[in-house]
Parts: sequence; structure tokens; C-alpha cells
Amino acid sequence: MKAHEFMIRQVYKVKEYDTVRTFIEKCIEHRISGMPVINDRNEIVAYLSDGDIMRYIGKHDDLIVDSFFQVNVIKGDEDKFEERTRRLLNLNVMAIAKKKVITVPWDEDIERIAAILGKKQIKKVPVERNRVLMGIISRGDVIRHSFKSLL
Repeated sequence: MKAHEFMIRQVYKVKEYDTVRTFIEKCIEHRISGMPVINDRNEIVAYLSDGDIMRYIGKHDDLIVDSFFQVNVIKGDEDKFEERTRRLLNLNVMAIAKKKVITVPWDEDIERIAAILGKKQIKKVPVERNRVLMGIISRGDVIRHSFKSLL
């Protein structure tokens, strides 16, 4: 089975000039945890997930860097959680999205997609054709289509 045969065609996405507020609103509305970031040509330029949000709003401890000649302390967060969450809403999605996006081609085999999702430990993978976003495949999609005739 090929990607285009079982991918989800209705892909929720944000544009590269959207704010994180737009991303979070779509995640809440559609009950999803991440989505591709696209440009005006519908090409995938990044991917933003709930994990990226958690990394930003989570407390960052002081970091001690001990080199042979000196010890440096990189200060963690001094602002409050509410301040970090409020500040995040107005950021551009590209400020925290992952620019190195794992994608699969339109005609990729299901077993290869399963391997990518498992090996890379990701929940979803965008499907593209000629660099254009065509759909998305989740772990659940692979499981449903792999086992539906066996159960």
C-alpha cells in the first residue's frame, strides 16, 4: 500500500508567517498535537508540535559549563511561567518550529513509513509530491491500515 492510498488529505496547517497563537488555537479546535508549517506555495518549510511548545514554556534551569580554563553559568529562566506562555503566543511559528522536517513521498510504501515513524520516534509524517504538501500519515493510520484485514 502506498502513502497516497491511505493518507489523510485534509491537513491542518499553519503558514510560515502565522503566530504561535494561531497554531495553538487550531490544535485546541481540532484536537491535534502538531502540524506542518507551509509557505504560500503549499511547500513544507517546518513542523510545529506540542513538544516544541512544552520546550519553550517549561522551566529552564541554570546550566553550568565547566571548561579547562573557566566555569561559566548560563542563567535559566527568571521570568514566571505566565510570562513565558503569554510571550509565546505572539511569536512567529518559525521561531520555535523544527526546520528539518521528515517527510515521505506520495508513493512511499506503508512498511517504509512504519519504519520511519518507529525509528525517528515521531507521531506523524507529512506526505509530499513535488515538494507540495499532499497529506499526512499518523502512527494510528499505519496501524489501522496494516491490521484491518487481520482483525
